[in-house]
Amino acid sequence: MQQRKRWAATVFLAFAIMLGLTQPSAPASPQLAAAAKPLDLENPRQDFLRGSVGGLFLHWGQRTAPAHTNCADWENDVTGGGWTPDYWVKEAQKLHTQYLVLATFHSRLGYARPWPSKIPGSCSTKRDFLGELTAAAKAKGLKVILYMTDDPQWHNEGGHEWLDSDAYSSYKGKTVDLTTRDGFGQFSYDNFFEVMDRYPDLGGFWIDNDNAYWESHDLYAQIQQKRPSYTLSNNNEDTPIMDMISNEQKTGMSPSYDYPQATYTAAPRLTEADFKLPSSGAWWYDGSNPTVDKMLTLGRLVTNAGSSVKALMAETAQVDGRFPSNQADFNNFADSYLDPIRESLQGTEGGGYMYGGLKPGFWNDGAHGVTTISKRDPNRQYVHVLTPPSTSTLRIRDNGYRIASVTNLRTGAAVSWSQSGGVLTLNGLGNWDPYDTVFKVTTAGRQGILPGVRVSASASASGHGASAAGDGDHLTYWDSNKTLPVDLTFDLGSSKKVQYIGLNQREDSVAYARSDTEQSARIKGYQVFLSNDGTNWGSAVKTGELPSRRGIQGIDLTAANARYVRLEIDSTWAAATDTARYKRLRIDEAWIGTAYAKGSAS
Repeated sequence: MQQRKRWAATVFLAFAIMLGLTQPSAPASPQLAAAAKPLDLENPRQDFLRGSVGGLFLHWGQRTAPAHTNCADWENDVTGGGWTPDYWVKEAQKLHTQYLVLATFHSRLGYARPWPSKIPGSCSTKRDFLGELTAAAKAKGLKVILYMTDDPQWHNEGGHEWLDSDAYSSYKGKTVDLTTRDGFGQFSYDNFFEVMDRYPDLGGFWIDNDNAYWESHDLYAQIQQKRPSYTLSNNNEDTPIMDMISNEQKTGMSPSYDYPQATYTAAPRLTEADFKLPSSGAWWYDGSNPTVDKMLTLGRLVTNAGSSVKALMAETAQVDGRFPSNQADFNNFADSYLDPIRESLQGTEGGGYMYGGLKPGFWNDGAHGVTTISKRDPNRQYVHVLTPPSTSTLRIRDNGYRIASVTNLRTGAAVSWSQSGGVLTLNGLGNWDPYDTVFKVTTAGRQGILPGVRVSASASASGHGASAAGDGDHLTYWDSNKTLPVDLTFDLGSSKKVQYIGLNQREDSVAYARSDTEQSARIKGYQVFLSNDGTNWGSAVKTGELPSRRGIQGIDLTAANARYVRLEIDSTWAAATDTARYKRLRIDEAWIGTAYAKGSAS
């Protein structure tokens, strides 16, 4: 069945919140709590995130070096040092990001609140740093998201008590211990509402894990009722009511810059990767000035864009707000480096997934990179070569796209190419960019993909039948119900030429074995059989092993005519130690190619 490129999923579950809550200290009603449970895959409030490449992550507070134990002294030094919101906005623009996340109310930074708060309990500034930053960002078309911690355990870090339980207890008229999770939950809960009252232009909240008090009082549903334009993000946890899951500082993949290998959330769910630009050192300024690894950082930015993952890049602002020289130098470099390839990152989606596009990942002769595809024009695609091949030739699976032209995006020079056997070959290459060589590929639609194929399976989980693998909709998927071996059978309606099988497996597991309990739920061993009557199959026409890779996978066959094609999956990559993913197999879309696409070679 022809794979459909979907630029937006249907909003199939809405939050029916119509209750007009007025008392933030009271639990939400049962109706409101029930309305908050469904997964809101897409919502207009998410548009600014979906339109972004990434954000700038700012850990900045009282414990920024040199640490200040007195709130007023810290604020005086910030203002006296010349802090201005315009600096952060300009630096975010240099990185080609579209939002900023301000982490000042942070458990390791003194729990300071960079706004004039009426709620006692921790440092609160007289100057409205948050308001100034939000206004400055808005003036340039950017958004500010506020980080909120759930965690009081660092309340006396460094030998100083950062939380004032007595002051908050007096304010509430009851005893509240801010050093407990419940007490801190109440304190932070009140701060959420104060922020919502003060800052209608805020982009939302970035939650660093949940607090039971928040959950028992239906905080997130109340946020969405009170500020429908706010987004909610959670760190390392895919919470259904929230708009985005963030993945913190993932490492261990190969190549090291290919961050999406460690993500496990299927599109169109918003996904973010948050990582340090100086890859060593603390998340906040500790007095050091580590270098920024250009290849690692740019590689992470580009590979995340190539998987429709937002890159949240953390830099360590000093007390006056300015970045250490090595980070400032990198930002200046990134500004000029990224500008010539802006069109290949902004306004695009990752290629080789639900949006279509050329195959990303591991190519020939050691080459590696990603592809992106324009949201406005799916015939405008980009190939990002981050690790060049050891030869002068690059071969990329074409995913059924008919190639019309290829140019070097930076230089505009035409690139020699040919297309055959399902592969786009670029010839005579050299002078590789040290970080990201980008080729602009113009296509003329897709070719050779058979429509109207009926798909059945020998086993399926309830609600995820085999037909979902051939319906052209990436919001539905076939689940094998942890059955192995398992067969997926394609009925072509009549005898037709069969050239290959195309697969988009569900991207809801990591692509490599990160641990004994976090492994890849993708096809490993397989066999392919052909039949004219659906009963007599004969011997396998192809036996092999698919790599554990993200994106489109193709199984090429010696061309033959048949009505029925059977893909038998004999094993998957996850080991028995990963009980959640062992033998699990999910396929978003599978299709039959009757012929390879043919372009007009240069």
